[in-house]
Amino acid sequence: MTATRTIYDEVYARSLEDRHGFWGAAAEDVSWDRRWDRVLDDSRPPFYRWFTGGALNTCYNAVDLHIDRGRGKQRALVYDSPVTNTIRTYTYAELRDEVAVIAGALRREGIGTGDRVIIYMPMVPEAVFAMLACARIGAIHSVVFGGFASNELAKRIDDAKPKLVLSASCGIEVNRVIPYKPLLDGAIDLAVHKPDRCVVLQRPMDKATLVKGRDLDWGDFVAGAAPAECVSVAATDPLYILYTSGTTGQPKGVVRDHGGHAVALKWSMENIYGVGSGEVYWAASDIGWVVGHSYIVYAPLFKGCTTILYEGKPVGTPDPGAFWRVVSQHGVNVLFTAPTAFRAIKKEDPAGTYMKKYDLSGFRTLFLAGERCDPDTLLWAREKLGVPVIDHWWQTETGWPIGANCVGLGMLPVKPGSPTKPVPGYDIRVLGEDNEPMPPNQIGSIAIRLPLPPGCLPTLWNNDAGYEASYLTKHPGHYLTADAGFEDEDGYIFIMSRVDDIINVAGHRLSTGAMEEVLASHPDVAECAVVGVADEIKGEIPVGFVVTKAGVNRLDGEIVKELVDKVRDQIGPVASFRVATVVKRLPKTRSGKILRGTVKRIAEGTPYTPPATIDDPAILDEIADSLKHLGYPKSPSR
Repeated sequence: MTATRTIYDEVYARSLEDRHGFWGAAAEDVSWDRRWDRVLDDSRPPFYRWFTGGALNTCYNAVDLHIDRGRGKQRALVYDSPVTNTIRTYTYAELRDEVAVIAGALRREGIGTGDRVIIYMPMVPEAVFAMLACARIGAIHSVVFGGFASNELAKRIDDAKPKLVLSASCGIEVNRVIPYKPLLDGAIDLAVHKPDRCVVLQRPMDKATLVKGRDLDWGDFVAGAAPAECVSVAATDPLYILYTSGTTGQPKGVVRDHGGHAVALKWSMENIYGVGSGEVYWAASDIGWVVGHSYIVYAPLFKGCTTILYEGKPVGTPDPGAFWRVVSQHGVNVLFTAPTAFRAIKKEDPAGTYMKKYDLSGFRTLFLAGERCDPDTLLWAREKLGVPVIDHWWQTETGWPIGANCVGLGMLPVKPGSPTKPVPGYDIRVLGEDNEPMPPNQIGSIAIRLPLPPGCLPTLWNNDAGYEASYLTKHPGHYLTADAGFEDEDGYIFIMSRVDDIINVAGHRLSTGAMEEVLASHPDVAECAVVGVADEIKGEIPVGFVVTKAGVNRLDGEIVKELVDKVRDQIGPVASFRVATVVKRLPKTRSGKILRGTVKRIAEGTPYTPPATIDDPAILDEIADSLKHLGYPKSPSR
């Protein structure tokens, strides 16, 4: 008996069988200044381009279009900052006015189509205005996470060669102020390329010293500037460059174009997230990351939603009820955040007590992405919230989801641990080392058959060769995601780990993600990580790190023994899982990804440099101390 074909099945099949027709129809929802000549230009593989010949303006589609359609008084952006005790709301008309003046100020400084502008700012409305202002005049923005180290910012300055940098005097964490200006000055000193101008938004918590002749106060920058109109640009022109860490230490500049980006993101809001115009959508992320670009700024505004800009944390600003206060106060319908945020909430409030303090009656869906979501966290959130919780998977390079349970196409049954099925447009393959497809339930390298759908990177900034080498060489004709996983007999995909996190234990290829899944299911565990550490006998052995939930008061040794037994019982002795330790916290990037590679290097005694994206470098010392108690790094045998 064959399964009934769903709406998703129909749409997915059409997206692969008739790419031109499928994406051409989706593009009709976008406002174009000039219609495209070709939906998909495949004349120069592997460099595919979407909507060649077309022209449009991204800012017009995100802002002005809704005003022209009579919705200028609707809320567009809500800035909620518990760290400064500030809430500000901007209608679409007010948002346009702010953006147009900044665009005019940029133009007055000589910024035009194709010029680069680096935005090095905290989560403040001016950062969003700046992104849209660049798009308005055809300039290319490159947002760098506020507070990034000087040497990392310098690399991005040298690669993008911006004419101008927009910054702020400081960012604000839960219990500290981070001055940005010394970091920016240090970066410019290190960089070979020198920007003509820096504009600094002075925040009252820390006033920056301006460099005479180079730096401008934000107020002076915008004062008297004539509002700029939208400039039409080619669909294939770059909208932004977003840097992601490269394996060589040289950051890779992911390019996003105007046309494919607008089409894919607008399509995703209704079809993946199930959100309509006028509804309230919140991506609890940061504009320094791709989630902030796609789902704080562009996609919700393309769709005519109200989007939330949140300057705070899931816990500590002021308590584990922070998210629920925002959802209740601003009428959030759909929330998208990282699993690490929910693990933090679960750790501090395991019973979900804080959720009960707020009216969440308008809240209907939670989406999680950014790192693999362990089933325990997904099930905990679903039980406490009483709404669908959807794990989905994508990357900086793709700019929008690769795998998801597409709410707008009729939700499929959830399988905890899986981001469900490929999103329409993505032809996902699980490949072995020989580039042949792996059978169901067998772990392989997850690749996407070319061409990638609209919205994904067409190349790297000024580095076509690097694009091919990084993504297109390992599996010819495919894009390498560098994620490992499998597809089950129902076509559900399971992302188990990065390719580098598949460990070889005595000849057996094992997923650290599968072991983490077992550890996370222990009732005392809030979050965990497993890394493969070099072993003279077995090649590699897994080492586990766990953080316990608030209120757990048991001997660490008891918990570790239970964890070892649990892995042995559920995965088997072949895993050789015998070493684990309880730690206070795990080292993470600011976007919530656990730094497994760095932990592995500490355990093996190999040199490492703390990543520029690390949230708190002091955690690495704590991890090193824990590893010493376990006997790592081991002395080499004589």
